[in-house]
Amino acid sequence: MLPGKKLCGEVFKTLDYNMRELVFATNNEHKTQEVRSLLLNEYNILNLHDIGCTIDIPETGSTFAENATLKSCFVSENYHLDCFADDSGLEIEALGQEPGIFSARYSGVRNDRENLLLVLKKMEGQTNRRARFRTVISLVRGSENFLFEGIIQGVIREEPSGAQGFGYDPIFEPEGYARTFAEMSMEQKNQISHRALAMKKLIAFLKER
Repeated sequence: MLPGKKLCGEVFKTLDYNMRELVFATNNEHKTQEVRSLLLNEYNILNLHDIGCTIDIPETGSTFAENATLKSCFVSENYHLDCFADDSGLEIEALGQEPGIFSARYSGVRNDRENLLLVLKKMEGQTNRRARFRTVISLVRGSENFLFEGIIQGVIREEPSGAQGFGYDPIFEPEGYARTFAEMSMEQKNQISHRALAMKKLIAFLKER
C-alpha cells in the first residue's frame, strides 16, 4: 500500500459503514465490469451512473495518485458514500513515460482508436519498445485516504492485435506472454493486469478491516 494521507478535510459525516457496497468512481463500463468480476460475490460495486452522478469530475492532478484521490474524495464529500477511484495509464520508456496521466485523451480527444494510433505513429522506428501499465487506487473511508498501486511491465507491439479489452490493450504485450491484453479473455487479463494487481491489494486491505 502506498503512503496514505488525510486529504479530504473535515467535511465528511460519520457514516454507518457497509463495506459490502462500494462506489467505483467511474463511468467506464469496461472498467466497471473488470472490477465487478474481480469482486464477484464479495462486494456490490456501483459506478457513477448507478448513484446518479453525471458530473465529469475534474482530473487536475499531476500524478495518478492525485487524480484518483480527487475522484474518490469528490464522491465521498458530495454523496456521503464509501468510494474508491483509480487513475491508470500507459507509460512508454522511449516516449519519456508518455502518455502517462494523459492516456485517456492522448490524441486530444477521449477516443481509444485515435489514442492508440498516435502512440503507434510516435513509436515508428523505435527499437526500445519497453512500456508499463500503472494503476493507483484511492480508497476513501471517512476522512482517510488509502492508496494502492499495481504495475505490469511489457512491450508495445508494432500493430494492433486482438479484439478484447479497451484502450491500448491491442498494442500492449505483457512481459512473459506472446499475446496482447486484447488477445486475452477478461478472466485471463484479470489475473495479471495492473488494475487487478492494485485491486488485489485493495481487497486484502478491506478483508483485514
